Amino acid sequence: MKKILLVITLVISALLSEVNAQKQIIFEGVTIPRTITCQNKTLQLNGAGSRSKMWVDVYIQALYLSQLSQNPKEIINDNTEMSIRIEITSALVSSGKLTRAMHTGFEKSAGDRFKALEPKIELLKSYLAEEITRGDVFELTYNPTGSSVWVVKNGELKGKVEGFEFKKVFFGIWLGDNPVDEELKNSLLGL
Repeated sequence: MKKILLVITLVISALLSEVNAQKQIIFEGVTIPRTITCQNKTLQLNGAGSRSKMWVDVYIQALYLSQLSQNPKEIINDNTEMSIRIEITSALVSSGKLTRAMHTGFEKSAGDRFKALEPKIELLKSYLAEEITRGDVFELTYNPTGSSVWVVKNGELKGKVEGFEFKKVFFGIWLGDNPVDEELKNSLLGL
């Protein structure tokens, strides 16, 4: 009888492990969910990669889409739910450093549209102004219902930035023709 119970326990454990493995992946020591939910819609992991500065990985980033794609222009111009998930992996990341990097990314992505979008960029940066520590998770999700990018830190909504044009420039930071990191762009596209 004990052997039968042991076998049943092992089988159940193996099945539960397999189910958990299908719900998430481990990337460079960070657990990344395979799906996230936005307004009752399930978004799928499209790709993930790390952002490094001076040989130090500073965060792990994942891109979630309603339809998987390797076409960056389609993703940028698509008016459907999508999300960028960033998990901070280094104590070297501070709010100031993150917002300065975001500012630089917006300059590269927006080009001539930067001045017109600057008030919205500053609003986004204000939502990232709190202290940042290793392990913090940001979800920056575009919701087409309100045409806005939602800023969520560790599960708490910090605010929203409206505008489809803003969304395109925002996702262009990582997926545009002049991304902040070409290798990260390819990883987010699953290439």
